[in-house]
Amino acid sequence: MGTISVRVPDDMEQDLQGFLKDEKLEQTSEAARKVLALGLESWRQEKALIALQQGKVSLSKAAAIAKMNIWDFLGLVTEKKIIWIQDKVITEDLAKASS
Repeated sequence: MGTISVRVPDDMEQDLQGFLKDEKLEQTSEAARKVLALGLESWRQEKALIALQQGKVSLSKAAAIAKMNIWDFLGLVTEKKIIWIQDKVITEDLAKASS
């Protein structure tokens, strides 16, 4: 396991202390790890949603980027109202399916 040392502004430290209490954690380092994990999870999901919407990746690849199973990721896509199926893609898929 790696070690990271970081300085944060006083207001961020106070927020972290509040998070620690709300989550019933014992150490600030636990709270920091959990907040970091939540932030990275959100970042991965956003990155995957953008790539999917731009047509850069398939649904399954986007789910892998987000580190989610495809069904949970599809739920996120629906929740965020991401349009990801494009006419060209549908036409190509239908052509392949009928071959």
